[in-house]
Amino acid sequence: MSAVPPVIVDAPTTVAEVLAFHVDLDVIAVVVALLLIFHLGIRRLGPRFAPPGEPAVTRRQSLRYHAGVLILLFVSGWPIGDIGVGSLFMAHMVEHLSLSFVIPPLLITGTPSWLLGVLLKPVMPVLRIMAKPMVALFVFNAVLAAMMMPASVNLMLTNEPFHLASHIVLFASASLMWFPILGSVPGLPALAPFYRLGYLFLQSLVPTIPATFLTLGARPLYPIYEQLPRLWGIPVYEDQVLSGLIMKIGGGLLLWGFITYYFFTWHAQEHDLSLRGSRDGVQGTSKEISRKSSTRP
Repeated sequence: MSAVPPVIVDAPTTVAEVLAFHVDLDVIAVVVALLLIFHLGIRRLGPRFAPPGEPAVTRRQSLRYHAGVLILLFVSGWPIGDIGVGSLFMAHMVEHLSLSFVIPPLLITGTPSWLLGVLLKPVMPVLRIMAKPMVALFVFNAVLAAMMMPASVNLMLTNEPFHLASHIVLFASASLMWFPILGSVPGLPALAPFYRLGYLFLQSLVPTIPATFLTLGARPLYPIYEQLPRLWGIPVYEDQVLSGLIMKIGGGLLLWGFITYYFFTWHAQEHDLSLRGSRDGVQGTSKEISRKSSTRP
């Protein structure tokens, strides 16, 4: 017999309430904090820590960082975030996937390496342990699995501080998972290309386990959503199945996109090295022939 879910206080009663625009102050606070860290860090710390002769931040880095912040605002605030806590679990799943596989790589690669080194220096001893590939992989997937437990979902819908804290923990653990792949943090070694592909492949397999429970479960795992208005008339069980498909297919496509990118990047680098080696060999042979020719009587 399943436990009776807690009652959601001040839950929306109509779809119109779910879709009504409003400002989520906690999300705005996080967005403002991220923007202040970036811009004040560039302005105040750049003259001291940026490499001499190089810009403190490139245009590409700035675009990536701000894209990550905008996606965070979109998926955690109105409308996706509000739909996730007010009607559909699948919207919550979109938010979780974004916090795991989209926003962290954008923010990490959008932050100059020198600034990451300065910001993370106080916790670097811990990061050297937690960001080891297998440790980071385990921590992230343990956090992701814990957040999908019915008790955790109940708390996220009934306790706003827990909801915010759980998303911060998810983002932090996802960042740990991305550090060995991106290699953007000074002092934290990046995985070699072959191991990077294997690491991403393994990560693409792990989420299929909880996704299977969502898609093949015989009954709704999150009956607390039965208290909420059903946007577009989607029943709770179908919402759960769609959430599992989003996690399995959407998460898989995102990770396989990275695998494809890194594979072709590695292939191009190996090809360039091969061409350079061949060219150097030809030049060396030509010089040897010229030397021998010049020494002939």
